[in-house]
Amino acid sequence: MFDFAVIGAGVIGAMVARELTKYTDSVCILEKGADVALGATRANSAIVHAGYDAAPGSLKALLNVRGSKMMAEACRDLGVKYKNNGSLVVGFNDEDKQTLESLCDRGKTNGVEGVRLLTREEILSLEPNIGEGVVVALHAPTGAIVCPYELCMASVGNAMDNGATLKLNFEVNKIESMDGGFKLSSDTDSVEARYIINCAGLYSDEVAALVGDNSFTVRPRRGEYMLLDREVGGHITHTVFRCPTKMGKGILVSPTVDGNLLLGPTAEDIDDKENTETTAEGLAKIRALASEQVKGIDFSKVITSFTGLRATGSTGDFIIGMPTPGFLNLAGVESPGLSSAPAIAEYAVSLFKEAGYEAKARDDFDGHRRSMHFFSSLSVEEKNALIKERPEYAHVICRCETVTEGEILDAIRTNPRPTDVDGVKRRTRASMGRCQGGFCTPYIIDLLAKEMGVDYTAVTKFGGSSYINFGKTK
Repeated sequence: MFDFAVIGAGVIGAMVARELTKYTDSVCILEKGADVALGATRANSAIVHAGYDAAPGSLKALLNVRGSKMMAEACRDLGVKYKNNGSLVVGFNDEDKQTLESLCDRGKTNGVEGVRLLTREEILSLEPNIGEGVVVALHAPTGAIVCPYELCMASVGNAMDNGATLKLNFEVNKIESMDGGFKLSSDTDSVEARYIINCAGLYSDEVAALVGDNSFTVRPRRGEYMLLDREVGGHITHTVFRCPTKMGKGILVSPTVDGNLLLGPTAEDIDDKENTETTAEGLAKIRALASEQVKGIDFSKVITSFTGLRATGSTGDFIIGMPTPGFLNLAGVESPGLSSAPAIAEYAVSLFKEAGYEAKARDDFDGHRRSMHFFSSLSVEEKNALIKERPEYAHVICRCETVTEGEILDAIRTNPRPTDVDGVKRRTRASMGRCQGGFCTPYIIDLLAKEMGVDYTAVTKFGGSSYINFGKTK
């Protein structure tokens, strides 16, 4: 029997599992997908929000501000890219100015450092390409950007390095109480645990219902995005938001930690928890609104578009609590969920301590992890020394992102191990560049097939039946 079963391997479940391994190595992460970071974590705005938006006293406000302060250290320990670029919330008229004044006051109440309103002249000194109609902005210097799926994979990997077990393709469809804990079952397997933490994202309401908790629902909110080539990634330096509405923080224009430019998301409440389609209407809306916020965006540099689904809870706040002893919900964790993740993990453990869990810190916990992108940070001399030792580092597989064979092999051999092309892509950025895998995909498939000991045609794009090759032509 495990001490803890964590349901869901998104960024919340990942950071919770890592936090738990500071006290016990008896942690099992249960993920219904074929890899980690496949839900909301895979496709979101990648923003570490400063904390000015949430209502004072709410869990969103408390955990956002705390999580934002914890994020830099967590990323540094885990070898994850993080950049404190600051954010601007722009306004176009007097009504927007009143909204921004209220947000500024709210930010100060929430404990956000350095928030203040800027005039157009002050904005232009920071962002020369700001939109022509922008007259005022809220500046939040503690805002930052991160790579969400990289943070998730590193957290799960670090938890596994400290003894946690990861079970993929394990969809929990039954939970039974038993002496000393619970039995969690899928169609093909079962796990026993003393405690359960529900981090199932869009499906957290369905998991809660398995223990008789029907006190909330979770609905998907679809958000569409455009990603532009690195060539235009420096068009702005801050994350530029519009005034928020009840549907969220609106369209943003932001650099990414990898040097691209990100636009979006839209916000549309839907019923289908698997609908990640992009629409012509949604992408047109992004183009129009983003152009108002930032002038001169070169839309000919769009290299891909995608859609993410946010887990919007029915209460208006994060849903965190124990409906039954030993079972903790971490549900409805929409924005600012990513920003709050380190604090949510810390808070979850504190709730179990209050409930009687005897948490004694381990002496052997190691919270550090080497960056998956360490090669690019080496000096020329260090690179040459590594290439001499491991010649595969001299072979560039992905030209767009300059990813070597050595980096791909390391990713395939490192927890949590990828088993498909998209898994390698998320870990190394191979095929994330301008050609979107047009040249490197066959080489990645070959490396995966050899490492896993399977036929070339057995390698999929994203698990299941997403086969890429059906036989040789020559």
